[in-house]
Amino acid sequence: MFIGFGTATNVLAVVAGSGLGLLIGHRLSIHVRTTVTSALGLVTLLIAAQSATAVSDRDLSDAVGDSAPMLIVLGALVIGGIIGAQLRLEERLESFGGWLQSRLARGDGDAGRDRFIEGFVISSLVFCIGPLTILGSINEGLGNGADQLLLKSSLDAFAALAFAASFGIGVMASAVSVAVLQGSLTVLGALLGSFLPDAHLVALTATGGLILVGVALRLLDIKNIPVADLLPALVIAPILCQIAVSVH
Repeated sequence: MFIGFGTATNVLAVVAGSGLGLLIGHRLSIHVRTTVTSALGLVTLLIAAQSATAVSDRDLSDAVGDSAPMLIVLGALVIGGIIGAQLRLEERLESFGGWLQSRLARGDGDAGRDRFIEGFVISSLVFCIGPLTILGSINEGLGNGADQLLLKSSLDAFAALAFAASFGIGVMASAVSVAVLQGSLTVLGALLGSFLPDAHLVALTATGGLILVGVALRLLDIKNIPVADLLPALVIAPILCQIAVSVH
């Protein structure tokens, strides 16, 4: 099994799952698709909660102190949000989704374009934020096997099926995001080794969990949070964790 097998499998799983979703999606009424989207929002909220509770993990509190974990996550989201808003990451991701739509699904009109972009953005965020994405990719790069990414591939295939039934071919395009992010993390793991200590990974996981809450709120049609603007928080969280470790 070659290094990168897990990411390749994950990309194929997203393509296959979304392909099946496209086959059945047009047969579902708008009411059914809306219900499926709400169900996905609730499941995403559950996954987000599991990740966010990592803020109380013992590895993190032992490294930075009992009061620092919440401040690390808060600081990461605030600073990361400011950076992301200044860089207009949400707008750029949507523009990239629009570019993909013009290549893959021409002639669908404005409504089809908006649906494609929403499917691409939401599924990219769901598939690319989470502990299995980060840990699995790094571990594969370290030569520890692709077990975590193979598990993630199974989960993503079912999620892609449901997403595609609601949002269409934009979900299949999110395979590009999976390939780029997980491939990059695998390469980093191969070149740099285990470059994130346990405490830093926990801080990143907890921050990612809260970002996923934003995705869930969008799926549930509660609030359209510009989640992509918060992505720099995933880089800021380990940095703040390192500062807290140095001060502790």
